[in-house]
Amino acid sequence: MPIASDPTADPVPEYAAWRTGVAGVLAKARRVDAADLPEDPERLLAETTYDGLTVNPLYTRRDERAEQPLPGTFPFVRGRDATRDVNRGWYVSAYVGAADAAAANREIMFGLENGVSAVWLGVGERGVPVADVPGALSGLLFELAPLTLDAGNAASAAAAQIFTVLDGYELSARKDIQVGLGAAPLTSRFASTDDVDLTEALGLAGQAIARAETVRAITVDGTVFHDAGASDAQELGAAVAAGLEYLRALAEGQDIADALGQLEFRYAATDDQFATVAKFRAARQLWARVAHVCGAPAFGGAPQQAVTSAAMMTQRDPWVNMLRTTLAAFGAGVGGADTVTVLPFDSALPAGELGVSKPFADRMARNTQLLLLEESRIGHVQDPGAGSWYVEDLTAALAAKAWEFMQEIEAAGGYQAALASGLIAERIAATRAARDSDVAHRKTAVTGVNEFPNLAEQPLSEAARQDARIARYGAQFEALRNRSDAYLAANGSRPRALLVPLGSVAEHNVRVTFIANLLASGGIESINPGPLAADRIGPAATESGATIAVLCGSDKRYGTDAGDAVDALRATGVVTVLLAGSAKAVADLTGAQRPDGYLAARIDAVAALSGLLEKVGA
Repeated sequence: MPIASDPTADPVPEYAAWRTGVAGVLAKARRVDAADLPEDPERLLAETTYDGLTVNPLYTRRDERAEQPLPGTFPFVRGRDATRDVNRGWYVSAYVGAADAAAANREIMFGLENGVSAVWLGVGERGVPVADVPGALSGLLFELAPLTLDAGNAASAAAAQIFTVLDGYELSARKDIQVGLGAAPLTSRFASTDDVDLTEALGLAGQAIARAETVRAITVDGTVFHDAGASDAQELGAAVAAGLEYLRALAEGQDIADALGQLEFRYAATDDQFATVAKFRAARQLWARVAHVCGAPAFGGAPQQAVTSAAMMTQRDPWVNMLRTTLAAFGAGVGGADTVTVLPFDSALPAGELGVSKPFADRMARNTQLLLLEESRIGHVQDPGAGSWYVEDLTAALAAKAWEFMQEIEAAGGYQAALASGLIAERIAATRAARDSDVAHRKTAVTGVNEFPNLAEQPLSEAARQDARIARYGAQFEALRNRSDAYLAANGSRPRALLVPLGSVAEHNVRVTFIANLLASGGIESINPGPLAADRIGPAATESGATIAVLCGSDKRYGTDAGDAVDALRATGVVTVLLAGSAKAVADLTGAQRPDGYLAARIDAVAALSGLLEKVGA
């Protein structure tokens, strides 16, 4: 006879023991009594996203949600295609922007021979001339490799060229051909880029519906919101609002199923892998909900193209971008994106800036995906995150927050009205400011930029300027590095600061390392003479020629030695004396013995470093 379970019993009996363990560790780290911590001390370890979502340190059966339907079934959280070829996985896409048809064709054919399985072609001002589109696509087997156009205001003319080529196919072969015309008037308006207008896009959609191939005329490009600084929920919510605006316009002259069939979505994938997995799952759920409300839930599975984030890419130490794009491609693939495009690791820099060839950068981008697909076999399982308490919870929470933002846009009169009023831009700007602040305070690490910078890198050329449309995460620190490069060019050396290690290595090593890393992130070179006795501080300052010095030691050592060290430095003409740590460590010092500033872990590093560069004339 089965024993009835107790509905009041804790589903995770070990949780209480784990919580006690957390309290013990936190009490020791914070030097407090465990009894002084809250009853749920684990919440002190939780993180909050830019959308206000809480990411807990542990997920258990307490967080279990109802199982989602299988892939290919409404609401498509687990994937839009129930029969996707697991041996292929997602489509590996590469962007081709060559302005010469022959060069574009060579690039396309070479990519297809080496692992690319989908083509994204720039046309007009973004690539090959419209009249040369057939030549650029010569030899392409459309039924095997989906094609997406990026033609801007030349989309209609480019579509006409594509249709002419497709008309040469046998009618029976056309059902396997997939083409995206890439018209994106509403999202392009946000980014202030040229595109066809909405009326022309609707005309293209009418032509596409009449085709025997699977042709989608409109791309809802969420990456423009991401590149401006949007959070994940803001990117999804704004994209869904734009999609809804398209859908309303299309439904005036088309069947709702045909209208839904004219939209595809493009989203950014970042190196926050779990957030990216959840983003693509939530995006499908959101659009499926729209289709359901419109009475056509079976047609809510719109294709998704993932593009690795341009905002996360760095100009400094750009080789690290290979790691970023690997994580992003992994997240997008696991999240169920239909097509993934990995940006070359040097995409934030002008062509040739690093002295590496375009074929090399393209190969690294292509092989990033091929390693995931063919060696790690990531694509062999659809939605491997399904059932994960964390992934399922984050997916649901993100979808709910994105839906809220979409509703806010709708309440403002819809996407175009919210765009005109500035609502969308204002919300995104606030998120960008919060992220910039976290990077500036080094709460968010950008490896190679505000953490572990490499001052030995070659200075960037004058042409290496960031795209103003892209709110790159490391841009503030890279601007400081640009100032350092200019100082180097004018003076033959970088701005310098003298480190003044006080006491033994054990006393000062941690702060010496911290300060050297901090200064380098602003392009300031550290001069470290090693441990300095009191009578060596003055001579070391004179030898260095530096006008800025930073005392590095323990708080206890500051109490005995800092005042005399400051006096010694000022006597040699050092203009600015700083202390690694907080002001409370030298609270007893007065007058000229007090340092001029303090460099601690959570200061606004951008402001502090900018001030130091100004002091040395950079």
